Amino acid sequence: MTMDTLAFWMSTPNLDLLEMAAQAGFRRVVLDIEHNGFDADRREALVVAARALGVAVCAKIEAPEPVWVQRAVDLGVDAVILPHVGTLAQAEAALATCKFPPLGTRSYAAGRSARFRAPDADYFARQNREVLCLPMIETAEAFGDVEALLASPLVDGIFIGPFDLALTRGRAGYGFGDADRADIARLAAAAKAAGKPWWIPAWRREEQAFARDNGAGVRVIAAEHQLLTLGLQRVLETCPR
Repeated sequence: MTMDTLAFWMSTPNLDLLEMAAQAGFRRVVLDIEHNGFDADRREALVVAARALGVAVCAKIEAPEPVWVQRAVDLGVDAVILPHVGTLAQAEAALATCKFPPLGTRSYAAGRSARFRAPDADYFARQNREVLCLPMIETAEAFGDVEALLASPLVDGIFIGPFDLALTRGRAGYGFGDADRADIARLAAAAKAAGKPWWIPAWRREEQAFARDNGAGVRVIAAEHQLLTLGLQRVLETCPR
């Protein structure tokens, strides 16, 4: 296992946390832009800081819409995670925005993503190879169409959203039960058959072990609010009474 197969989750644009995680050894961060407030200046600062610290930035954007994809790739992120994807046909316009023509429809911006200089001869092909496009599989529609999504040349892998997936698949919630494990295993097998990686948030040890044993490419194992809660509980537990 290498450290770049493990990631941490940021819910706020906390530069201190980014630096602490890098010092701890993490080399990949997921920014949960969809559910939280990351204004434009702070997003840019996080990308610049992460690059300096050697941490890959994966942006979980607001929605599977081309405008949010374009803004993320213009920042120079390493991966775009698209939430609430349905079928391939429904998401194709957003997925295409991750890739330059002739593969997709991404528009060139001579800014941070291009290192503020004119693109070299391999720039566009290199960006298409290196900037990952990861639709989330967190809806029943995406689950049913996962083979088509994985077969698309616009898609570099999948990011499983287990909680929403369980709900949209008709379960009362997500508890890493038998049905949850069966769904994750099916998605893992589909990704393996397509020769593409799958990522998953795995907060509990049994989830982390299951993901590892089923060949997860990246496991997101620490979340900002989880870390704060555990840290505060630990301080209270260890304080002399």
